[in-house]
Parts: sequence; C-alpha cells; structure tokens
Amino acid sequence: MIQVYTGNGKGKSTAAFGLALRAAGAGFNVYIAQFAKGRVCSEHKALEKIKNIKVEQFGKICFIRGKPRALDMELARAALEKIKKRIACGSYRVIILDEINVALKLKLISLKDVLGLIKHTPAGIELVLTGRGAPAPIIKAADLVSRINEVKHYYAKGLKARRGIEF
Repeated sequence: MIQVYTGNGKGKSTAAFGLALRAAGAGFNVYIAQFAKGRVCSEHKALEKIKNIKVEQFGKICFIRGKPRALDMELARAALEKIKKRIACGSYRVIILDEINVALKLKLISLKDVLGLIKHTPAGIELVLTGRGAPAPIIKAADLVSRINEVKHYYAKGLKARRGIEF
C-alpha cells in the first residue's frame, strides 16, 4: 500500500512517525529515510531506543534555503539508491520517505524515479511519502492520501519552532 501525507499544515511527518511507532509495536521492521534533513531532532532520540526502527538522514544540518546545490542533489540520489536496497531486501514492512515531496519540488530527484520506486514496491510493504506539494501523479499512484491543511498556526504570531514539538 502507498500512503501520502501532504498539505501545508503541521503534522505530516508526525503522522508518519506515529505509524512507524504503531508498526514497530506490532513487531514490524520500519525504515525511515529523511530527505533534505540532517539535523538530529527529538524524535530520533526516542526512535533509536526502538530496535526495529531505523532512521537515516540524507541532507545537510540546515534545511535547504534558496537554490539546491550539487551536494543536496547527491544526498537525495544516495537516498533513492539506499531506499531501493531497503525495498529489495524484504526486511522492512514499513518504509517512510519523509519530505520526499519537498525533494521532488526542489528537483533533487525526478518524479519518474519516485514513480518507478512506487511501481516496484512489493504489495507487502507499506510505503509512506510525506511533504508539502505532493504532485498529482504521486497522489494518483497512492492508495491513501491525507491532505493536512493549515487552518490556524501559531507561527503567524511569530512563535518559533519548539524543541519537543516541532523538532
């Protein structure tokens, strides 16, 4: 099954990480690949204590601002290669591609490659794609799509990201 969490609201990655926790509790092995992220966040500290969840980041410490550089593209391509291997090995029941839609929007990876990844994911693997701006072909290929839309956000009042809540 292919799941997509998209939209401009807060909670897409949070929903995917909640699914990872549920799957791990059921005894499934979970692999999480984070695109365009390299900073260790609070959830990593909790997840590293769960033996059947593996998280890998494919980004620099700071999130991409402006035009992506060659290194950003290299890291995203490396992520795709690693993900293909994780899918092929058959050890993971849930594979989460966190912020892959953002990687697509920034043109770090191609839509064709991601659609190929979806197409070649065996039926027994739950593949989860997160990030704002999921392209129409990704939505069409998915079995489940949740659009998380912002109704109101405290960032509009100038509140900064908070440890333990946003990171």
